[in-house]
Amino acid sequence: MADAAVEQEFGKGSGPWSMPIEQLDPSRPEYFLANEHGEYFRRLRKEDPIHFTPQSAFGAFWSITKFDDIVKVETNPGVFSSEPSIIIGDASDNFEPPMFIAMDPPVHDVQRLAASPAVAPQRLSELEDLIRQRAGVILDGLPVGESFNWVERVSKELTTQMLATLFDVPWEDRYLLPYWSDIATSAEAVGSTFDQAERQRIMFECLVYFQKLWVERAAAEPKFDFISLMAHNPQTKDMISNPLEMVGNLMLLIVGGNDTTRNSISGGVYFLNKNPGEYAKLKADPSLIPNMVSEIIRYQTPLSHMRRTAKEDFVLNGKQIKKGDKVVLWYCSGNRDETAIDNPDAFVIDRGRARHHISFGFGIHRCMGNRMAEMQLRVLWEEIMKRFENIELVQEPKRVLSNFVNGYEELMVRVHPRAA
Repeated sequence: MADAAVEQEFGKGSGPWSMPIEQLDPSRPEYFLANEHGEYFRRLRKEDPIHFTPQSAFGAFWSITKFDDIVKVETNPGVFSSEPSIIIGDASDNFEPPMFIAMDPPVHDVQRLAASPAVAPQRLSELEDLIRQRAGVILDGLPVGESFNWVERVSKELTTQMLATLFDVPWEDRYLLPYWSDIATSAEAVGSTFDQAERQRIMFECLVYFQKLWVERAAAEPKFDFISLMAHNPQTKDMISNPLEMVGNLMLLIVGGNDTTRNSISGGVYFLNKNPGEYAKLKADPSLIPNMVSEIIRYQTPLSHMRRTAKEDFVLNGKQIKKGDKVVLWYCSGNRDETAIDNPDAFVIDRGRARHHISFGFGIHRCMGNRMAEMQLRVLWEEIMKRFENIELVQEPKRVLSNFVNGYEELMVRVHPRAA
């Protein structure tokens, strides 16, 4: 969109193109709730791609907004640390459980390696048929001729069932996993208005629950669920003696398995409705599904940012970053970087190099379960195309108030089955 057109759309004297650039604070969660954050980042990429915000609800921070600059930071963990946190704000209640995504090597590497067999290629191959079976049951149970919330009936349901398998929790307890995931990501440090004392109380309930499962798994034969793997690994089995670290790592794995997949499942339905030409391409050629999955994940960018903290003074593209400064990597901006991705604001399901995105991060912290997320989306869309001629968007979605999770609370749709 040309600058003049942008100015006209947002109105003079307000919006991202009218305020002084030094006043632009891209972290405000209301921008994400209204899905208006894209224009703020477009301006930063154009005029100040490494941008300093001296004051915000989350303190002072640097914004890294271009694809290649994000990669530079991600691949330099010696200077840009993941400790003490990977979200923009700092915990106001001193409740920030340790987790390996917010650690540097060598501890990060050891703990990540302990959990990774649960989503290794061989394990994914074993799980594909189960995902297909579950997706089919979920889709066959959808109401025809009435509107319903796709988030609850499909996106959340499929990811919840797979989380229950990856953690091997009792089936009747499976809905605790997305509940705890939503509570974990509702921190004040990312703009949530959820009561933080209540959040801490619920997280302690979660801790007690997983302590019990950990002890049970440690006493049983090893299996390939996340809890058993970590309870039996020589490098992580003693984590039970540090309950906060234990629950922090398990919550990391729950959030990682929940948010990326769940919100990309919802986003795909929304994007296809907003781009009917692409939906027509899909109907004409369902073999585009694997490529479309990567495009959905890029376009959705389920986690909007990750934070690093400078361990020493560093000059990045002429900008002086000081030791201790927060450095926020805006994945949602890097995935729309015009200098790295051709026509990035277009949703194109047959895009060349569709995997050229940073929704999964980059470097040593690249999402461990990225192939699991892609497989769930691929299998689900294969089953959708067998059953439905169209998934019709009924109204605009309700989004999550967060500058971290780019998510949906509600996506009202109506399904139209294929002709017999």
